[in-house]
Amino acid sequence: MYYNKVEICGVNTSELKSLTSAEKKDLLRRTKNGDMAAREELIDGNLRLVLSIIQRFTNRRENLDDLFQVGCIGLIKAVDNFNTELDVELSTYAVPMIIGEIRRYLRDNNTIRVSRSVRDLAYRALAAKEKLSAASDCEPTVEAIAKEIGEKVSDVTHALEAIIEPVSLYETVFNDGGDSIYVIDQISDTSAGDDQWLENIALSEAIKKLGEKERTIISRRFYGGKTQMEIAEEIGISQAQVSRLEKDAFERIRKNL
Repeated sequence: MYYNKVEICGVNTSELKSLTSAEKKDLLRRTKNGDMAAREELIDGNLRLVLSIIQRFTNRRENLDDLFQVGCIGLIKAVDNFNTELDVELSTYAVPMIIGEIRRYLRDNNTIRVSRSVRDLAYRALAAKEKLSAASDCEPTVEAIAKEIGEKVSDVTHALEAIIEPVSLYETVFNDGGDSIYVIDQISDTSAGDDQWLENIALSEAIKKLGEKERTIISRRFYGGKTQMEIAEEIGISQAQVSRLEKDAFERIRKNL
């Protein structure tokens, strides 16, 4: 059972078949000889592999049915393109195919729409990154990737950043069984320092010490965007009285600060 869900895309996950290595080899051989029934049986017998892989992507809150279908496409491609002459298990070949198909789907269905040309550049950059990583056994720089594919460093950087999926500010980054730590908890506000924060607290306390009418006028004037005339009509006094109360309020706030 998968997260208490028995069916995904109408498939009962608790009844998925499992094939032995010998059965897979036999079905692969028959599939390559054009036996479509063997091909279907081989695909059905590897759906557990797809199910296990999509669990890696559950934190993205994607529809599980959609991920399963996309994963099945990757599995079908793996079955159709598998070379039976190589001494490699089907699962070894299928896993990266399935993951690649799911990642491609997630990139193309990103919350933020990215142009096809930018996505294509990002995919080329990722392919070059894998190639360079395999050759040097270390993480290549953006400059090296750009040189490999003949593009500007700034364009490659922009493309790679564009396909990164947005993360919710309230996504959990740590949980030890007690209170969770969210992304928003790790973000600092550089626009407001401690001095401004303290001033805001002091201002709030000073406003609390005003009379009810003065608080109303300050609130509606500077937080509600009202004119003195509008406030006068709302609370039933003259504009001159509003003006006087506003000035008195400012004077009291200054003294309290």
